[in-house]
Amino acid sequence: MKKPTVLDLKRNKGGRLAMLTAYDFPSARLVAEAGVDLILVGDSLGMVVLGYDTTLPVTLADMVHHTRAARRGAPEAFVIADLPFLTYGTPAQALESAARLMKEALADSVKLEGGEEVVPIVEALVRAGVPVLGHVGLTPQTASALGGYKLQGKDEAAAKRVLDGAAALEQAGCWGVVLELVPAPLAKLVTERIGIPTIGIGAGPHCDGQVLVFHDLVGMFSGFTPTFVKRYAEAGASIKDAVARYAAEVRDGSFPGEGKSFGMKDEVLKRLYGT
Repeated sequence: MKKPTVLDLKRNKGGRLAMLTAYDFPSARLVAEAGVDLILVGDSLGMVVLGYDTTLPVTLADMVHHTRAARRGAPEAFVIADLPFLTYGTPAQALESAARLMKEALADSVKLEGGEEVVPIVEALVRAGVPVLGHVGLTPQTASALGGYKLQGKDEAAAKRVLDGAAALEQAGCWGVVLELVPAPLAKLVTERIGIPTIGIGAGPHCDGQVLVFHDLVGMFSGFTPTFVKRYAEAGASIKDAVARYAAEVRDGSFPGEGKSFGMKDEVLKRLYGT
């Protein structure tokens, strides 16, 4: 699949873009080979891969490390990397952070959270030639200020903030906007009002694209799964079963069995025994 340009993505309004996270070489390779349009190296890796309770501890060095791994796994894919918490507080800081993600990790675009308040940051990045994907609705980096991981935009004032934020990001130069955990009718209105693609996560079917976390989609973990997630496989259960069978075979001596080891010439072995 030919890598899309930012212009291609902007023109793909209504084109049903499929985006998925990937945080390392093997997952990025699988995602790219499956034909997903966009790969997001999200700061969600903090919770999914690194075991934190939130995305806040994720550093820029973490993002560079994981984006480089994903790029090696998907050299021809369009890769977007998150700017982590407190790495884009000023235009100068944002430019420095984006430069690392694009020059060192070879990302094609960066993503940042926020609406009207991050317009000066987006404008500075776009002026410097950095493609930017916006993100409004539930913004995990500031989830505590929003009352936790809850549906956003339920009342008129909150819905207007989402709508105005998305419009402001378009005006600032974003090529697209992620809408996270907002009511489907609001996501539909935003999608109709702005001229750049919307990519939904927990935002209903009316967005121009959808994104999910890789580990959620393939069922890597048991327990809590967000209601908006569809699990297309139960890889976690399959992996755990495979590991349990391996451990059992090691303990009963059936692994490694015939054909799983290597021999050597008898005369060489005799000489070794004779030494």
